[in-house]
This record gives sequence, structure tokens and C-alpha cells, in this order.
Amino acid sequence: MADGRSLVEIQAAFPDEQSCAEFLFDRRWPEGFFCRKCGCGRAVLLRSRAHTYECLDCGCQTSVTAGTIMQRTKLPLTLWFWAAHLMSTHSNGISALQLKAQLHVTYKTAWLLATKLRRCMVNPSRDPLEGVVEIDQTEIPFRRTSSFFDPLKSGKITIIGAVEVIDRFTQERMKPRRLGAKYLNIRSGRIRLAAIPNNSKEAIAEFVKANIVEGSTLLSDGHRSYPSLDGYRLDPRVVGNMAGHVVLPGVHRVFALMKRWALGTYHGLRQKHINEYLNEFAFRYNRRFYRHVSFETMLGLGSTKEPMTYWDIVGHTASEKKKKPVRSKPRRRKTALGMRRDGRKKRAQKALVKPPVSIESPSEQATP
Repeated sequence: MADGRSLVEIQAAFPDEQSCAEFLFDRRWPEGFFCRKCGCGRAVLLRSRAHTYECLDCGCQTSVTAGTIMQRTKLPLTLWFWAAHLMSTHSNGISALQLKAQLHVTYKTAWLLATKLRRCMVNPSRDPLEGVVEIDQTEIPFRRTSSFFDPLKSGKITIIGAVEVIDRFTQERMKPRRLGAKYLNIRSGRIRLAAIPNNSKEAIAEFVKANIVEGSTLLSDGHRSYPSLDGYRLDPRVVGNMAGHVVLPGVHRVFALMKRWALGTYHGLRQKHINEYLNEFAFRYNRRFYRHVSFETMLGLGSTKEPMTYWDIVGHTASEKKKKPVRSKPRRRKTALGMRRDGRKKRAQKALVKPPVSIESPSEQATP
């Protein structure tokens, strides 16, 4: 998948559910099926459940989509693959409204697809920035309602950004120089963006420590919050009446592109989920020279994040999750060896004797 492919080629490579399931199987178990419970490699494909394998030793059932953003999905796998390709290769990003028109789904489905794919763009174990790093803050307008968006009459979000400085000739991180020296023939490397509540030293220090290695050289303006940072080599550039992009070209170029992207693709960002949108921009900017290799990352393959539901994303509790039903009879399901109990009888009997003990509802039972 490292080579660039068009949407037609992707649709030809994954024309049906079987081809998508085989691709996921090869990526999850390149050396053959491996049971996560007992470690056995003997399994059989179930016909009663889609893309699910059952271990012949312990009976544990595992789906090829378990542990990814596609876990317990009701959408076709081909739709997920096409959406991941569109979001990973589109140079300016793609909104949920555009995704709705491209995939012929409802807006709610397109929004959930885009949001889940967007959250898979950030690797929790990604390496922080190091070397010479430009850092600065800016403000962007945000949408309050769905009506006409006027940037001049909307609220402002404070955004902090950091950019690695790369030597244009060697394509390596720039080595620190003496304080006040000019850095010529440079380009932008990896970036990090985040929304902060204000320009206080606590908010800036939290961002710097989370995204930049200690000992790095920070090229910043004359903001009074930076001298309070410990463990970093500070090289302030007092701007004064001069334009900021003259002394800090990398980070201001990123801010300009981000503002045009926010207004052009989304017609203004909303304050809720702002960091997910900023991570999307950083993900696409960091891979601007090789967009197509991020296809598997978009699907959440090999990701250490837990699968998420719609209710986890919007921050509400599903109405059906509030009720804790007690089963008087154990549920049975079809397996490769015949009908088998789910093993909930003892828990249900304990719940009848001791009401304070809660029983998980079927909607909370995660597929193994």
C-alpha cells in the first residue's frame, strides 16, 4: 500500500467483503491465526458470524475487525476502506458533507466515519520533536452555530504550534547554533498543534513538555511565558514591529496553511473536537511527501487505542446502557462445535440474590 493508488484501483483491489477481510487477516496475523487467550494456532472460520474465527482449543471467538475502529461495525468493510483512502490521500482533507456525497451515506454515518478515522491518525507512542524547534501561538475563529459563518463576529481559539527545523541540503534536523544566529536554507519538518485555554505559562509548559524533548533549542518570540521553562535551551527572537513570519518562517507558514484549510474545507472549526481536527492537519502535513503509506494507519491496524463508539465520541451515555437487565436464563449461541452457553447464568443468579451487584448489558459486552 506504499505506492500511490487511485480510488478506482482501491475499489478493484477490494471489490467485496471477502477481499477486505483477507487483507485484515494478513495484517493482523501475518504468520497465521494466533489466539489471544490461549496462544493456540488452530481455528475455524464461523459461518454464523461475519469474519469471525473460533479457537478449537479454548473456544474463544475473534473477529478480524476486533481491536480496530471497525469493531462491531454494521457498515460494509468496503465502505471503510474507501473512506480511509479518501481521507488519507486528499491533499486538503475532506469534510463529512463531502464524504456523504462520495460514499452515498447519511450525514450522521459520514460524520462518524470521518471522526473515527480522524482519531486513528494520532499514534500514542509517536516520537516528540527534538533539535531546533520553532514555537509560537496564534488565534483562529470558530463556529458557534450552523448558520452563516462570519469570522469577524465569531469567537477565537488560541492555538499553539511547534515545528522542527530541517536542513534543506542534508534533510536532517538542524543543529543548534549560537544564540541569535540566523538559520538559513531550512524547511519545515514534523509539526505539533494543540488548542490551549490561554497564553499562560502553565498551558504553554504543558504543551512543550508533552511534545518536545528536553534539551531542545526553542526559537520563539519574546513572550514572557517561555523563560519559565526548565530543561530547554531558549533562543528568543523579539519581533517588535517586524512581521512574525520573517524571524519564525516555519511555524507561521503552518499557521497560514491551517487557517486556510479550516476555512476552505470545514468553513470554520467548532470548539468541540478541536484537537482532533488539529491532529488531522498535523497528520496530513507530516506525511505530505508520502500520503499513501498512511492507509493502514487510518484503519487503526496496529493501533494501541481502544475501539470507540458514537456515545464515547459525543460524550453522552446511551439510553440503553442505563438499564442493567438481569438474565434468568443463559444466552446460547451457535459455534463451530454446536450450541454453547454464554456463561452468564451464575452472574445472573448472583445479581438476583444481591441487587447492588451490576450486570453488564448485551450492548456493553465487547466482542473478543
